[in-house]
Amino acid sequence: MRWVVAILLVISGGAAAQERRPSHCIAIADAAPGIEYVHKAAWTDPVPEFSVRISYVAHASFLIQTQGGLNAVTDFTGFIGSADLIPDVVTMNHAHSTHWTAHPDPAIPHVLPGWGEFGQGIEHNLDLGEMLVRNVSTDIRSVYGGVEERGNSIFVFEIEGLCIGHLGHLHHVPSDEQFAALGRLDVVMAAVDGGTTMPLPEMIEVLKRLKSSVIIPMHWFSGFSLDRFLVDIRDEFPVERDGISELTVSLRTLPDRPTVVVLEPQYLIELE
Repeated sequence: MRWVVAILLVISGGAAAQERRPSHCIAIADAAPGIEYVHKAAWTDPVPEFSVRISYVAHASFLIQTQGGLNAVTDFTGFIGSADLIPDVVTMNHAHSTHWTAHPDPAIPHVLPGWGEFGQGIEHNLDLGEMLVRNVSTDIRSVYGGVEERGNSIFVFEIEGLCIGHLGHLHHVPSDEQFAALGRLDVVMAAVDGGTTMPLPEMIEVLKRLKSSVIIPMHWFSGFSLDRFLVDIRDEFPVERDGISELTVSLRTLPDRPTVVVLEPQYLIELE
């Protein structure tokens, strides 16, 4: 069947298929025992074997890269910088215009909105061989007042045995059923603005329950809002802030306890 998948990917314009290392997403959310830590990297460098590179682009947008050359961008707004890069996959949420675009480049093979018809949600399960992208729907505050049920998606990327979750514009503590659908997230990107998404105490409770090995803050509007989150979270998890915008992580380099890793946003440019 692998040759069938490869042909489908060529037709769709995606990168060449590679076999995906099985993940452990659907398992108890507990810290991976273990090993060392994450590595500094540049987004243009080759991705090491059995690893994933995560680059913080802006606000809630991250570039996720695989060894085989697949590129995914979260909460895609249509602009990721001056680099000449057409992602294979983009995901979007529509709580605000800073999380989506109505006019994605038609050259992008896979555009995954995190919402469907009002209140209906949407389901994605995109298997690109080396990368599986799925979503879990949550509610958001409606622009019309009240609640838009299933209007946000938490997207999960399963790559090289890792489960990487992007909480999107999460407005509430997920239900037990939603936590179960997410499963074990090794890496999570979490909004820490403390206002337009959800209060910091509630977000910290979500992160404590997830127990992800790497927690990446996003959606902070100022150094003040980020610092407030870091002060509040230090009692629970250690914090690493080295001024980098990208990291490369694998199952063998996960921290041995949940750790907050601060990445500094940086638009993508071509590096010499």
